[in-house]
Amino acid sequence: MKTYLHSLIFALFLTSTVALAGEGLPVIAVKPHAVALSFPTESVVEAVMQATVGAQAPGRVLEVRADAGQAVKKGEVLMRIDAREAEEAARAAEAVYANAKVNYERQAQLQKQKFVSQAAVDKARADFDAAAANRSAAGASQSHATIVAPMSGIVARRHAELGDMAMPGSPLFTIYQPGSLRVTASVPQYRLNEMRGVKTARIEFPELGKWVEATAIQVLPTADAATHVSLVRVMLPAMAEATPGMFARVHFVTGQAEKLTVPTNAVLRRGEVAAVYVQSADGRLSLRQLRLGDAVGQGEIEVLAGLSTGEQVVTDPVKAAIAVKNPQLKSGK
Repeated sequence: MKTYLHSLIFALFLTSTVALAGEGLPVIAVKPHAVALSFPTESVVEAVMQATVGAQAPGRVLEVRADAGQAVKKGEVLMRIDAREAEEAARAAEAVYANAKVNYERQAQLQKQKFVSQAAVDKARADFDAAAANRSAAGASQSHATIVAPMSGIVARRHAELGDMAMPGSPLFTIYQPGSLRVTASVPQYRLNEMRGVKTARIEFPELGKWVEATAIQVLPTADAATHVSLVRVMLPAMAEATPGMFARVHFVTGQAEKLTVPTNAVLRRGEVAAVYVQSADGRLSLRQLRLGDAVGQGEIEVLAGLSTGEQVVTDPVKAAIAVKNPQLKSGK
């Protein structure tokens, strides 16, 4: 019943779209040509060089100097955390260190005069070494109150706001280098043999309407035990539009074949029915139902039935629809 309704709707739609207003429309002559055979897989853009800067000392955020999207340089101050607790700990450690040093020196002098044993000197030395270590650790904790960029790049995300309480290990900033990006695709195990011969891949960004060529392909040597897929890293060329986390579709090229194709944007779909506008030699437009195959090449789709070699297909179906509804208007004027 569903198939019958689709056929009826398409037949009514088809019979109402014949006109003599096809002049000036963008058309292409379809013919078999060599196209790249590929299989697509969804992926996510990620940065090759990325770091998450975390807090190493507890304290309240007192100052914020960077935000998402901002370019920063290595060593640049990003945030300051309240260091009063760390300062007090550093002063206490310094006092303990000074006392342990004096005690050790006194014990060493007394041992030379045979007033104390060597064991007492060894204990004083151990206390002095422990105090020195605590002083160094306290000084390092004090320096951790100033958060600096570990590398030059772009701030992808700021995880803390002014006044938040930062705890050791909590993330504060995520920074990445925009010049080195890649996409990571999940490939099922049954395609791994095919992947070993793949040297070329094209990355499609549907939201950007852009295709780019991969610069390198790396199949990781492990597979996920739960999903039975392997990860494949595909390196991207330098491009300003791509950012980490963006969706992309990788088309791994496995070979070439001669196929009759039409541009994907020339195809109109009504439910399960696909069609294109065909222009005859006298300029007459008609909507032709097609049986389509897989997507091939860049922005093309295989035609299994419905078109013959040499026929003229309108690549802009919107303009064709306007011409059909207004046969007195000439496209391009």
